[in-house]
Amino acid sequence: MTKKQKTVMVRIIVSLCFFVGLFFTEHFGGFERLEQPLLEPLLCLAVYLIIGYDIIWKAVRNICRGQVFDENFLMMIATFGAFFVGEYLEAVAVMLFYQTGELFQSYAVGKSRRAISDMMNICPEYANLEEDGVLREVDPDEVAPGNIIVIKPGERVPLDGVVIEGESLLDTAALTGESVPRGVAAGDEIISGCVNGSGTLRVRVTKEFEDSTVSKILELVENASSKKAKTENFITKFAKYYTPVVTIGAVLLALVPPIVTGGNFGEWIEKACIFLVVSCPCALVISVPLGFFGGIGAASKIGVLVKGSNYLEAVSEVTAVVFDKTGTLTKGEFKVTKVLPQGISEEELTELAALGESCSNHPIAGALKEAYGKTPALSRVSGAEEIAGFGVRVFVDEKEVLLGNEKWMKQNEIAYVPAESIGTVVYAAADGKFVGSVVISDSIKDGAKEAIQNMRQAGIKHFVMLTGDRKEAAEAVAKELSLDEVHAELLPGDKVDLVEELLKKREGKEKLAFVGDGINDAPVLTRADVGIAMGSMGSDAAIEAADIVLMDDNVGKIAAVVRIARKTLSVVKQNIIFALAVKGVVLLLGALGMATMWEAVFADVGVSVLAILNSMRVLKVR
Repeated sequence: MTKKQKTVMVRIIVSLCFFVGLFFTEHFGGFERLEQPLLEPLLCLAVYLIIGYDIIWKAVRNICRGQVFDENFLMMIATFGAFFVGEYLEAVAVMLFYQTGELFQSYAVGKSRRAISDMMNICPEYANLEEDGVLREVDPDEVAPGNIIVIKPGERVPLDGVVIEGESLLDTAALTGESVPRGVAAGDEIISGCVNGSGTLRVRVTKEFEDSTVSKILELVENASSKKAKTENFITKFAKYYTPVVTIGAVLLALVPPIVTGGNFGEWIEKACIFLVVSCPCALVISVPLGFFGGIGAASKIGVLVKGSNYLEAVSEVTAVVFDKTGTLTKGEFKVTKVLPQGISEEELTELAALGESCSNHPIAGALKEAYGKTPALSRVSGAEEIAGFGVRVFVDEKEVLLGNEKWMKQNEIAYVPAESIGTVVYAAADGKFVGSVVISDSIKDGAKEAIQNMRQAGIKHFVMLTGDRKEAAEAVAKELSLDEVHAELLPGDKVDLVEELLKKREGKEKLAFVGDGINDAPVLTRADVGIAMGSMGSDAAIEAADIVLMDDNVGKIAAVVRIARKTLSVVKQNIIFALAVKGVVLLLGALGMATMWEAVFADVGVSVLAILNSMRVLKVR
């Protein structure tokens, strides 16, 4: 509990003690026996000011700023009216219970915020920059790519980089929600925001601080609250018009009936005060955004970053999920499984392929270089040209070498022999002559099959996979994972077209999510109703374009996010229906003179507290 919350609690306790004393004194005739007519109103006013002075101050300040119609104004007018008609204890009770509701609200918001602030605590305070063998503490934004930093045990990783010396375990819980540390050694990439375990690491920085993982995450979290769901926007607009309308209604209720019928002004002013207390929109204005805030907090607990409540609302309506294959459903760890030479030896074909792909950073190129087992001599390579979706054209020892898929062979009119093996096939040609093929296989991610099953149980009906890989390899993966639809041998632009087609089929009635991790997935992530990116190993472009980021690349968490989103929407709707129903009934009873100030207090504060407690249930979704 914060210092401010503790102060409010003390005021509530003190005021409650005085209120109980005044209540019993009045009901047992104590004030009448003392024969001091001003004693009761003065004591009640003192207690009223103890508990409500800040509400009055906020109302007056907002009136001076032109922001008249808010809950502070309604509480002030209603309680002033109660004092005016002699209902002193009721005025104190309204303010006392209103402050109690505000305390509950503050506590609930704080609890939801803590789930997100855990992620905000990933920001490093300093970096140990190594210069000429000497360590110097500097701000992370002073470190440039290529600099060497030292991360001691217990320190937070300040910047993205590659380990060049040392071994350790990294605690990634703040980023991924996973409690199991990840081992790192020389040659491994590490991302900022993690906490170093037992070993000292020397790291070569690869990105500036403003481009680092931690910086991007913090920016996304800070912007999340600005992207409101449709339900939130509706409630905000509703409250904007609702409050002035009920205030005018209360004034009319206080003046028109006694003027028309010649009734007692005091009686109708009391009814108007009851009307004002009931009509306070706290339960709606607070519980709805709090519900969405709780949903975002619950997602962050499991290592999923939702960029705004509008995306949480959208994912609750998702019925179809489209996956990119490599790095999403499969590990993206390619291994050469077959070498099929034509007219040359296996060693010559492996060497030719490794040299040809030596200038590429593609995972397939990495697999070919790993199979070669040596560092390719770049002096033998020139004129490298990579054509997305086809392959590469390069000169090796002044011979023109083509490496790529079947479309690349056909486009260059190479008479090739199709490979029947399951996996990604790289065909090779030298000086216009086919010289063989290399088969590269990628394994399915652990837990991917269970993830699909969990998503089906969560209510997602249709699963599609898109890939630039061969049809045979793609169909083998789709069959293993029980996917409904697969499209293979696609160029980057083809993926956008296919997602467009899938969206048209649904005609806006159902939402479609796309899950990807590569830089070529960014256009598709943007086009889908909900874009979900892999945050740990995904590209910066994909993370920027996505609406939801899985911080540990675990597709199994998609089902959890869908459940959290649907629970959030369910709780928000429950709050809206409950609040409007109770307020509507008590407003009608108040206008007819059948509701007292105590029922009005329950309709306002009681409903608000119940709605807030209901919203907090979202944090416990598993």
